[in-house]
Amino acid sequence: MVMFNSDQKRLLALDGGGIMGVMSLCLLKRMEDQLRPLSGMGDAFRLCYFFDYFAGTSTGAIIAAGLAIGKSCSELIDFYRRSGAAMFQPAPLWRRLLYYSFAADPLREMLRKEIGAGSLLDMHANGTLKSLLLIVTRNVTTDSPWPISSNPLARFNDAERADCNMKIPLWKLVRASTAAPTFFEPEQIEFVTGDPRYTFIFEDGGVTPYNNPALLLYRMATSPEYRLAWPAGEDRLMLISVGTGSVFHPLPKAKLFGQSLLTNARTIPGTLMTSISVENDITCRTLGRCVYGGELDIELGTLIPVEAAPSPRQFLYARYNPDVSEHGLAAMGLATIKAETLRMDNVAAIPDLIRIGEKSAELVDLPAQFAAFLPTASRLQTGERRGGIRH
Repeated sequence: MVMFNSDQKRLLALDGGGIMGVMSLCLLKRMEDQLRPLSGMGDAFRLCYFFDYFAGTSTGAIIAAGLAIGKSCSELIDFYRRSGAAMFQPAPLWRRLLYYSFAADPLREMLRKEIGAGSLLDMHANGTLKSLLLIVTRNVTTDSPWPISSNPLARFNDAERADCNMKIPLWKLVRASTAAPTFFEPEQIEFVTGDPRYTFIFEDGGVTPYNNPALLLYRMATSPEYRLAWPAGEDRLMLISVGTGSVFHPLPKAKLFGQSLLTNARTIPGTLMTSISVENDITCRTLGRCVYGGELDIELGTLIPVEAAPSPRQFLYARYNPDVSEHGLAAMGLATIKAETLRMDNVAAIPDLIRIGEKSAELVDLPAQFAAFLPTASRLQTGERRGGIRH
């Protein structure tokens, strides 16, 4: 069995975006298909045998958790197809009018069934977790982002602590990360059973600066404070960021006196999430050497260096994020798909999302874009091996 260079680290970050995550899975399946023949594992290959650390927010947390426990991309696409409608089952009318649109219990049950009931500690100990995993949530009680990692070296993951993060069931952390305000009710988590001081309310990590968790993942993998301190460098660290579709909403007829209060209430959260996600992407392209990514704006372009930079970057980086605007769909030859139907809660759009994802995936070329992180001819001959979670 040929595996991958254990002196290098590979990071994968997955954005939030509801049912739009199906597109992300199509891009990931393309990666899986390209890596399989290089792995020496045949049909048994999974992305957890290539990537060392997964991070996910909201729907990205569902996907990241599935990948980290060894599920294939095809299995996860099938999960979304089978479970999409139940994920977005309408809540009782009075709750829809006052609080949130969809019931949370069906998603809770699906996550328990798909991921299992085990805690991070149990899943790490028994080998269920094949790679490190980072789930992004927001702690409503403390008004702060709470990224929770399976890194056993982290300060709050010490099993001797009464409030050890690793004692929380993985499905519950994922459910917390998916609790999008106005869509779903929050999730309550007891870090110390029966102690209200350690009981917190959580909601979707997408309402933190980390709906795109790529920059956060880089920091938590390399900063000494998180106690992994993986070495950086273009030849030592790679980071792939996968989005759930980009689209901007210009207002050519914007009014001088602004928009109504209701319109602002509806649009400002999404506007902020998009702009912060782009800013995280720009920072990653600046710190790292970008090998693939769409145009950021007219002035910056793609930030893909046309020549070797005068100094090495911190990591090799790619951002895959389909343009799902009307113009972007037309450019992909998918003009028959209506851009306005591509919403995070529109389960009926799954077939179209798969078409978009598969078309976008044609631009993924890991052997060319990340050649330094794939097996060389000499490693293929010697049969270099790798196994287990590496700290």
